[in-house]
Amino acid sequence: MKTFPCLLPLVLLLGACQSPDVAAPATEAASAQADPEASDAPMPASDAPETSPGSASADAPTHPTLVVETLDHGPFDLASKRGGWVVVNFWATWCKPCLKEIPDFTAFDAARDDVTVIGLAYEEIEPDAMREFLKKHPAGYPIALLDVYSPPADFATPRGLPMTYLIGPDGTVADRFLGPVTSQELAAAIAKATATAG
Repeated sequence: MKTFPCLLPLVLLLGACQSPDVAAPATEAASAQADPEASDAPMPASDAPETSPGSASADAPTHPTLVVETLDHGPFDLASKRGGWVVVNFWATWCKPCLKEIPDFTAFDAARDDVTVIGLAYEEIEPDAMREFLKKHPAGYPIALLDVYSPPADFATPRGLPMTYLIGPDGTVADRFLGPVTSQELAAAIAKATATAG
């Protein structure tokens, strides 16, 4: 077996630059991208820092605020959606389970007058590149690009993607889902919350 002694210092140097905490999510994300159908488990949000200024903690507001500029639908203000249900979906173009949700969320948004869906792209991507991507994966709801280093302060920094929040008509977080969620599950969560409130 051949050995390459000149490569050993380089390998050791590269290994020292990356901590185990960073290496693990990157490896998981790479393996998930290599076989996107292998699992519907949430994909690590490896493009984002583990902690960032302004990220929500366990004592996040009961009535979160969210004001973002969407790609092609103008400004989105969560407070203006009071009286209806809002699905706030953190996702990324490289996340295969996220892409499976897009057509389902599009149909859910179109079928229900009491539901609004907003997609928050949690990755570093240029607007034109996102528009090109959405030509192949059209979303029938607004998409906003987030700064991964300054995510919305009232929502916890996603530990994995997709991450979805269901906001009730009163503006409170009715439910949250780490990993893929279907429109049937969202409808069931809405029905359960409505029955509990009644």
